Amino acid sequence: MADIEEARKQFQRIDADGDGFITAAEFKSALAQGGDWHVTDTVAEAVIASRDLNGDKVLSFDEFWAYLNK
Repeated sequence: MADIEEARKQFQRIDADGDGFITAAEFKSALAQGGDWHVTDTVAEAVIASRDLNGDKVLSFDEFWAYLNK
């Protein structure tokens, strides 16, 4: 099980605009900042979609946390 406070910090780091949701573009940007420049828009969208529980094409913290605890 993940540490919820650490998860919140990571979520906030990825959520660049601070709106409470992680978009595919924010996810791709966070990976690029971490050195993974090979992630395409399509891959980022697929990763978000695979973790998006309500189908709104973004990740809320609850969805992010649920994924971490799988």
